[in-house]
Amino acid sequence: MKRAETGAKRVWKPNLWLLLGWVLLFAQCGGSDEDPQVTPTPEASPTFTNPLIASGPDPWVFQQGDTYYYTHTLGNRIGLIKTKAISQLKDERFTTVWTPPATGAYSKNIWAPELHQIAGKWYFYFAADDGNDANHRMYVLENASADPTTGTWEFKGKIATPSDKWAIDGSVLEHQGQQYFVWSGWEGDNSPGIQQIYIARMANPWTLEGERVMITRPTLNWEMNGLVNEGPQALKNSAGKLFLTYSASGCWTDSYALGRLTLRDNGNPLNPDDWMKSPTPVLATKAENNAFGPGHNGFFKSPDGTEDWIIYHANSARDQGCGNTRNPRIQKFTWNADGTPNFGEPAKTNVPITRPSGEVQ
Repeated sequence: MKRAETGAKRVWKPNLWLLLGWVLLFAQCGGSDEDPQVTPTPEASPTFTNPLIASGPDPWVFQQGDTYYYTHTLGNRIGLIKTKAISQLKDERFTTVWTPPATGAYSKNIWAPELHQIAGKWYFYFAADDGNDANHRMYVLENASADPTTGTWEFKGKIATPSDKWAIDGSVLEHQGQQYFVWSGWEGDNSPGIQQIYIARMANPWTLEGERVMITRPTLNWEMNGLVNEGPQALKNSAGKLFLTYSASGCWTDSYALGRLTLRDNGNPLNPDDWMKSPTPVLATKAENNAFGPGHNGFFKSPDGTEDWIIYHANSARDQGCGNTRNPRIQKFTWNADGTPNFGEPAKTNVPITRPSGEVQ
């Protein structure tokens, strides 16, 4: 029994010293309950700032549930960004989905591409020419894949009415089950001509039916600095009332601004008299907010569907014109008591804005 007790004591004493040594070593190394080498991952910011990226003329967003597809004028190709967070474009990169041929009628100056989904297929509408602006026309690509950043884009051809005049900024408008094509064009063949907004019925996604109808042209003082109406975009309120925003005056001026048409109740989109023009711009230059020439817009909803948002481009300084200094901005908008949209004023740059409701963070 004594041997056993003595042996037990000899084993226990070294363990006490070993334990004390570890405690002293741990203290000398700055040990604590937390590992000093682990840096907590910062939480994603609940806000964003405009502009979303430094350059992005003619921005466009197509929303499919909580997934967004973004594009803008790249000039020499068409690219897409697929994202769950449109406010975080700075973290994304384009996937080139189509490159034009080296020569030919639609080889140069690829402007204002728009992505639409019609009857389960994807369509890109874009303006292009052969290097001569007077030859600008609208063209269509088709993709049958589920994801437009994958699959094959097939060139479907030019989309035009029989008169086949200069055309840019094409978009698709759906009203009461019928699809229409709206775009900006010249009345004649003069270069450059006064830009007007035209509409035509669509027989299918790449074919127009009948001749074009002019529904607005520059007539008001704020539209006359460059004689331009372009960039038409459809918008409906919760009651189904149809509006059409457009950009007016020249993009090379700081007078560039958004206007609005409203279709009369029970009106016919092909009847110019059924469209009522707002007498003042609905989004205009705000110098103190670093927003010059806001225009060429689109619309989308927050991921959870509770908020309405507008995307548009603007310059951050005076007299920057129509170049790549134009950058994309987004802001939430509301609705007036009469059902018309209220875009407010352009949001100030570099000021935190709460991200769209339900956006992944």
